[in-house]
Amino acid sequence: MALIFGLSSIPEVPTLPVPRAVSDKELHTLLYFGFGLLLTRALSNGFGPRVTLTTAILVTLLAALYGVSDEFHQWFVPPRQVDAFDVVADTVGGALAGFGLYAWGIIRSRHGL
Repeated sequence: MALIFGLSSIPEVPTLPVPRAVSDKELHTLLYFGFGLLLTRALSNGFGPRVTLTTAILVTLLAALYGVSDEFHQWFVPPRQVDAFDVVADTVGGALAGFGLYAWGIIRSRHGL
């Protein structure tokens, strides 16, 4: 969360060493995917317990709420702009992490991994 807040505080987004084909929304999704992984593990008490559906839903909601707060924060950082589609990308990233780990837990239990 501190990393995301710090990145949002920079008036001009630095040029990242990524291919031109990678969009701003894809970077938001990737950043919030990482946030979602950490959040899912924190809410699941580490790596041992299986992720529950409730946890996956909660991670998605928290990623969305933090995405909204991040856009609100950017409103006060000129010349940054508020973009609702950034919140959508943030939510998708969090959801991919939470539901991905939920699905992985199901797969592991069914195959004895």
